[in-house]
Amino acid sequence: MARADLEGVPESRFGDALRAKARSLQRETLALYHAGRDPRTPLAARLITILVVAYALSPIDLIPDFIPVLGLLDELILIPLGIALALRLIPAEAMAEARARADAALARPESYAAAAVILLIWIAAAILLSTWAYRAFAAS
Repeated sequence: MARADLEGVPESRFGDALRAKARSLQRETLALYHAGRDPRTPLAARLITILVVAYALSPIDLIPDFIPVLGLLDELILIPLGIALALRLIPAEAMAEARARADAALARPESYAAAAVILLIWIAAAILLSTWAYRAFAAS
């Protein structure tokens, strides 16, 4: 988000505005998840939605977050672009219902068990991929 988007916001409120934008991004990502499961959503929008939501919720990034500046650029560019593209493809009524479901879900407490399950799935996938790669390239 550019500083120009926050014109009229005092400097001391800049951090609050960034947090509000982050919450909005979280809400839109969850709404996209719900909209992607709606039968009224076209196949192209579903595919883009799956990619955006998976990337946004994944602990694995194209550019690791610990790399200064560059680490956050993928989230600041790729996710909003993917959300904008998916929003253009999803019917307005389906998106309105999905946003209502996202608001209801965000009002509930967070589930650390779900986060652990997702992390375990990514670890299992990495182990399987590593095992396959080792066997494929060690044999040659």
